Amino acid sequence: MNSSSKSDQETGLESLSSRQPLVSVSVSFPKFTRRVLILGVGPLARDLCQTLLAKRAGFTEVVGFLDKDASRVGERLVNPTIIGTYDQLFEIAERYQVHTVAVCLEDRRAVLPVQTLLDMKAMGRDVVDGHYLYEEESGRLSIDHLKPSALIFSTGFRRRLLTMLFKRALDVVVAIVGMIALLPVVLVLSVLIKLDSSGPVFYRQMRVGLRGRPYMIWKFRSMRQDAEQSGARWASNEDPRVSRVGRWIRKWRLDELPQLINVLKGEMSLVGPRPERPVFVQELRNTIPYYDLRHTVRPGITGWAQTRFRYGASKEDSHVKLQYDLFYVKNLSLALDFRIVVHTVKVMFMGEGAR
Repeated sequence: MNSSSKSDQETGLESLSSRQPLVSVSVSFPKFTRRVLILGVGPLARDLCQTLLAKRAGFTEVVGFLDKDASRVGERLVNPTIIGTYDQLFEIAERYQVHTVAVCLEDRRAVLPVQTLLDMKAMGRDVVDGHYLYEEESGRLSIDHLKPSALIFSTGFRRRLLTMLFKRALDVVVAIVGMIALLPVVLVLSVLIKLDSSGPVFYRQMRVGLRGRPYMIWKFRSMRQDAEQSGARWASNEDPRVSRVGRWIRKWRLDELPQLINVLKGEMSLVGPRPERPVFVQELRNTIPYYDLRHTVRPGITGWAQTRFRYGASKEDSHVKLQYDLFYVKNLSLALDFRIVVHTVKVMFMGEGAR
């Protein structure tokens, strides 16, 4: 810590008792609450604040935002307000007993208070990148505000050989055992589908897989045979094209069982991003940043997005689901796969429906 910075900080601390509060806020926090100060007022700062308030109610307190413009102090953004400016960072951190400073600035080169942040880090306070904290708390990547350099120099996206070999071995074993054990279920479902509506029992459709390669996915037919006479459409949770038996097997995700064939062939994995149709992939990669990163791993029968988000039935939903998919791609591990499988089994038994 240089002498000038230390002197400024000491002067600021000595004068705290004589200064008027920056805003008229009563500072009273629970004993075990983590207090977060957000540096910045842009979209990432707001998204992070909303995530912290929604997920950690009672355990995390967002004390407010800091902006470079003093005229905006007191303005309400989400629930907390802008409580000061960047040059008041140290004083406000002391006043509100801040544990964590989340840096959410769009252009850090011009305005980042580097020396103050370094001093606070040396004093034991957490100084974290806003993208990292958002990812940690929400389980997804904030792709709209993320620069390519943040992905390039991140510690994620590792593909350890042993992990990938073990993951593939588990896929093969589970696919073989599952196909044998579920044979009676397959036979019963085949009869029900045939009795319910005309058409084949199984449904094959082109999907985009690993490295963008197309392949044919297998499913139990859950829609009427003429479901796409007018062309490809997004599926929805209450799709009128779904047959009576189809609605039941989709609710319990039984229509996905034939994809064990794709897993055995190496076209899919048990866990990974859900594969999309080529017509939609071309459309989505032109409008959603980093979309093709989801094709760097095998698609899965179930995935992180399926356990964390509702049924995807639009481009907007695909945008959010990609954020979860990229979190999985970045943090791929056997432990995360196990967590996803456990949650998927829970969803199946509760009948929450396919996603």
